[in-house]
Amino acid sequence: MTRPAPLYSEKLARLSNSGEDEEPINLLLVEDSRTVRAQLRQYLALLDNVTLFEAGTLAEARTILDQHASEMFCAILDLTLPDASGLDTVEAVRTYGVPIIVLTGSVDENLRQAVLDLRVIDYMFKNGAAAIEDVAYLIGRLRQNQRMQVMIVDDSTTFRQHVAGLLAQYRFPILTAQNGREALALLEQHPEVSLILTDYHMPEMNGLELIRRIRRQYRREDLSIIALSATHHPEISPAMLKAGANDYLTKHFTTEEFYCRVVQNTNMVRYVRELRDLVNRDYLTRLHNRRYLFEQAETLHAAARAGKHVLVVAMIDADHFKRINDKLGHAAGDAALKHIAQVMRWHFAQSTIVARYGGEEFVCVMPMPTTESAQPYFEMLRAEIEENPVPWDDSTIPLTVSIGLTTTLGDSFADMVELADQALYRAKAAGRNRVMS
Repeated sequence: MTRPAPLYSEKLARLSNSGEDEEPINLLLVEDSRTVRAQLRQYLALLDNVTLFEAGTLAEARTILDQHASEMFCAILDLTLPDASGLDTVEAVRTYGVPIIVLTGSVDENLRQAVLDLRVIDYMFKNGAAAIEDVAYLIGRLRQNQRMQVMIVDDSTTFRQHVAGLLAQYRFPILTAQNGREALALLEQHPEVSLILTDYHMPEMNGLELIRRIRRQYRREDLSIIALSATHHPEISPAMLKAGANDYLTKHFTTEEFYCRVVQNTNMVRYVRELRDLVNRDYLTRLHNRRYLFEQAETLHAAARAGKHVLVVAMIDADHFKRINDKLGHAAGDAALKHIAQVMRWHFAQSTIVARYGGEEFVCVMPMPTTESAQPYFEMLRAEIEENPVPWDDSTIPLTVSIGLTTTLGDSFADMVELADQALYRAKAAGRNRVMS
């Protein structure tokens, strides 16, 4: 079976279809092979907002780094260049403070260990298109790691700093705690933590009890735990695994083993989140779908009925959307829907549920402090969409929306949707491109 062409790589495409707006990153590729550069360029094209700087020699790399080192996310570095080779190449680029991924045709054991001792992110072999794809995939994962919080729990300041340094290379945000009690308090403040590395022997609350307490609230697939111990007592490993640890590692680990375990455990959590995301998101706009909307909005509705906040439900509909499809085709219609979704992502805070309801209709569910603030807020959204036409080919498509909203709770969230829909109907009847409540 032949391997699919690079631009059809599914796993890389999924990294750019996660529903998150990726920050732009700059990469430096130092490689004298034009073929390898072309292959990697193709794969990196599948990742959103990536700018690639290319160099064929160390001298060219220095010229780029002299101007852009502070802006570089990482460098992909061939070990053998026309004007440098081996550790000289790595050490030269390291002086600029840029994280490095080593790309090499071959490496012996001594050189491999020497490269790892220089704290590179990883090394990869140039043994075909699959390996080149893996480099691009690693970069995509490093960027996603910035959303995967990791907690280190250990009473040794030296060990915490050592592990934090390793994790920082892989771009993980880091929290630290000295014992189990501190860790539980931190976890309550940061429930988004994806991985916890915890020592066994600690004062106040040891690692075993910490794991048991965590598992009362978090399943293994929601929060991964790697248990650590400096001792080799045979009973410690099974005890911590049975208590709920996903993995076990002695503190005498090699850097390479550490990264392998961390990557495997964070990937597992990430894959579960991606699967849930696929179920809960609209494929075209990457907004939440109708199923997610009704599941989550009922909780906000119940809180509003208990007096915790004012709840606003808004129905948003693209005006004259059929004309766009009829005149310019369905691809233009899809671009318009994605554009509306993007404007709404910019406009609303994370506490707001924004979902595609169906066709060209969207629903926003938003907790607000007062009823009076609802209409002006959605009037701003209406104006933003009107003032930012849809980019299409070499021109733009003018677009407006009508919005119906309500703060009347009714007996259920479904009642609020019905009231918002009635307000939307009045906005359409009144001439479109307006907000009615």
